[in-house]
Amino acid sequence: GFRPETSPYSLRSTDAAAPAEFLQHFCPPLGEGRYSLALPGEAESGFVPHLGRRGKPCLRSSAPAMTHLESEICSRLLLAHYGQIVSTVGSQLIRTGAQPLRLIATNTGMPIDQVKKALCVLIHHNFGAYSLHKRGHVEYEAQGPQVLRLLRFPRYIYCAKTLYGDTGELIVEELLQNGKMHMSSALRRVTERLHEAGTDSESVELGEAGETFVRLVQTHFLHKCGLVPEAAAAPGTRPPPAPTLLTDEKDMYTLPDLSSLAQGKRRHRGSGDSEQPQAKRSRQQPTEHEPPPDDGVYWQVNFERFHQHFRDQAIVAAVGSKLDQTSSEIVRTMLRLSEVTTSSSSSHTQPLSSNEIFRAFPAGYNLSKQVLDQYLTLLSDDPVSIFRLWPRF
Repeated sequence: GFRPETSPYSLRSTDAAAPAEFLQHFCPPLGEGRYSLALPGEAESGFVPHLGRRGKPCLRSSAPAMTHLESEICSRLLLAHYGQIVSTVGSQLIRTGAQPLRLIATNTGMPIDQVKKALCVLIHHNFGAYSLHKRGHVEYEAQGPQVLRLLRFPRYIYCAKTLYGDTGELIVEELLQNGKMHMSSALRRVTERLHEAGTDSESVELGEAGETFVRLVQTHFLHKCGLVPEAAAAPGTRPPPAPTLLTDEKDMYTLPDLSSLAQGKRRHRGSGDSEQPQAKRSRQQPTEHEPPPDDGVYWQVNFERFHQHFRDQAIVAAVGSKLDQTSSEIVRTMLRLSEVTTSSSSSHTQPLSSNEIFRAFPAGYNLSKQVLDQYLTLLSDDPVSIFRLWPRF
């Protein structure tokens, strides 16, 4: 059964309230060290990196293969959200693994055009992937664990609403429903929905909606998709059968110029003005079909960042239940300071000094530096070792 004393999320203490007398007598300050939090491993969170058939890392469940029940759930989820054609192709790939296009069409008994459209939907919504076989043909596969994330979509949306309000909720919902979107398209759709809900669309166009999108990117809840490299092909050569998407970690969270997006939206809005002369409207009509100002740059939801947030909430709740509210707020502060600099696969958070924690600690608690050092000493001496004291430097 479940043993709280051995759980990586639990702490043991003989005094749950941790009064000041206990801290002063048994937890003297250790001086200026650096502290970090131990994080649960990938196997404990339910996902582990797995090498696919071509030796490329992919994210799969901790089980070696999906069970029949999981495959059936994936099939029903695809049917409910994307229709019979996508469900048939996705279910076939989940059962059999990677296959070329013609073999998928043969096994499903569907025309190749319909299979292509179904594969486009799966890849666009991050449920499918492709790889180049050593013999030169392209193979496609469906990723069942990503399909099962459809069950968590309401939790992702509610989390965005809790952190960033109604605008953040709509942005995340639009990206989840569409898989990948331009930033300009997402903001336009969000402002339209806010206008339909009774909010002044003009006031939130690049104010609330744009700022919320920027905050979601800065906190890594959204990131750019991979881009096709712009390599000049030699004349007369054929393009590669499967493009390779480049993902630069430094560029994944670089935002475009919001002023250019605003100008594009004003041009789009002005082109539909019915009070303009007919000749002027005819000259402006092609602008409706112009590509968006951020054409080629797509954004998607960073699921690992949401899972990291859920994990951090579980750690804070465990510390608060075992010790007290102040201890949980110290842990929350440390997680907040290192949430962007610590990767989801790291075993520890970024080391922080007590001064850094003290400066970032909420002022409403009126916690002195000496008491903070005593709390850190108490957490560092815990047998579960959720805290780690690094050498002084």
